[in-house]
Amino acid sequence: MGKAAFVTVDVFTQERFSGNPLAVFPDARGISDDAMQKIAAEFGYSEITFVLPPQDPAHDARVRIFTPTAEIPFAGHPNVGTAFVLGQESHLFGRAIGDVLRFEEKAGLVEVVLEREEAAVVGATIRAPQPLTVGEMVPPEIILSCASLPDGAVRVDSHPPRVVSVGLPFVVAELSDLASLARARPNLAAFGDAAKSHGPSPHDFSLFLYVRDSADPWHLRARMFAPLDNVLEDPATGSASGALSAFLADLDSAPDGAFHLTIEQGVEMGRRSLIAVTVDKLAGAVQEVRIGGRCVSVMEGHISV
Repeated sequence: MGKAAFVTVDVFTQERFSGNPLAVFPDARGISDDAMQKIAAEFGYSEITFVLPPQDPAHDARVRIFTPTAEIPFAGHPNVGTAFVLGQESHLFGRAIGDVLRFEEKAGLVEVVLEREEAAVVGATIRAPQPLTVGEMVPPEIILSCASLPDGAVRVDSHPPRVVSVGLPFVVAELSDLASLARARPNLAAFGDAAKSHGPSPHDFSLFLYVRDSADPWHLRARMFAPLDNVLEDPATGSASGALSAFLADLDSAPDGAFHLTIEQGVEMGRRSLIAVTVDKLAGAVQEVRIGGRCVSVMEGHISV
């Protein structure tokens, strides 16, 4: 039996024990697919990553992302956190590490720019691997049922609840106020029913709820629930933040410009996170989505495999 080294970091925060925890295996060679899934379940984090040599030598690494129950094609905080961890080293699989890393993932190539202060890596910004896709509308009553909320808690004047994605699909819904957001509680049975009718699969329905700040409509407070994937609530969801930000920029009447959004998440869990998203729009269409934030190291160790 061998041992594999791991590092844990808190992502989208500058305070240890806040943000979204992530475990990174910087060299996952020799770990089987089955072992990766079991390790992810053992950690119980919303996601963990396994770093492997790239299939194309022009890239820096192949990154596999696992939730406690499945491998997923893309996620935000795992990419930001993985880049932060790898950025602490000088070389990766025999190649010098620069300021830009390119990760091969199931959703496509993910480009990550390291953020430095006085030469030290303090965070990262990723470019979403896929263009914005806007899927079907989801009836507000399904959102209310899934989140255990009363009538009137879902706003539909800006948009109805929709499935949106820049690499991983989420149902996004705007709520009426912060009190409703704080009151939300996932109803597992309702999530199961919603997945059968509106999920990307019969076992997948991830719900991203948000409220816009009345003084600054580009500052949002959000919560994410994915109980069918053993994520009762996620303290920071970069992929959902990117998809929602792109969707809101797409809805805005301005045909061109750079939209800068700040999404605050995890407050109700006691793990406040700050996610910075920039959406570039040209001729009425979203061109690029960048998701970034700070990270802080927490633990390191080995696991038997």
